[in-house]
Amino acid sequence: MEGLSYLFLLLGVFSIQGSSENLEENLALKGTAVQSSTYYGWGAANSTYYTWGAANAIDGIRYAPGLASSCSITSYELNPWWRLDLLDYYDIYNVTITNRGDGWPEQTTGVEIRIGNSLVNDGNNNPRCAVTSLVPVGSTVSFSCGGMEGRYVNMYIPNIQAYLTLCEVEVYGTGKTDKNRSLSIV
Repeated sequence: MEGLSYLFLLLGVFSIQGSSENLEENLALKGTAVQSSTYYGWGAANSTYYTWGAANAIDGIRYAPGLASSCSITSYELNPWWRLDLLDYYDIYNVTITNRGDGWPEQTTGVEIRIGNSLVNDGNNNPRCAVTSLVPVGSTVSFSCGGMEGRYVNMYIPNIQAYLTLCEVEVYGTGKTDKNRSLSIV
């Protein structure tokens, strides 16, 4: 039984969005995104030059027909990452990832979802919510994060050279009202 629990921790728990709390608002749409690098290239028949920037993964468009024109894609690199700054602190219950619809499902395989308040190592040292298994082409999967506190949500593929592709990232949670948090006014 212990091994089965560990398997669910590594693969993430697939869940239906929402819970008894009001988790209907996609917090990612309010944030800003950056990534370790950006893939650039020509589209079909070399007619359009595309930039697959980080903001494409939080534009509210889940499915991008054709060449993943509304997805974020990093260059082929060691340890690619993508980071969402929610611009405030939240208890995060669900993170949803949509894969591109035109192929290359391996570009969302083995992605660590990390949530926290630190920017050490570009935020990739924050606590881990889940690790994706194969996300089928054009599919959307949701991972339960159990109310992890954080301002930053990272997608990170450690220790391998790869592209990281995210067509949509959605984050659902509640505002953090921790009275112990101190505010610094300068």
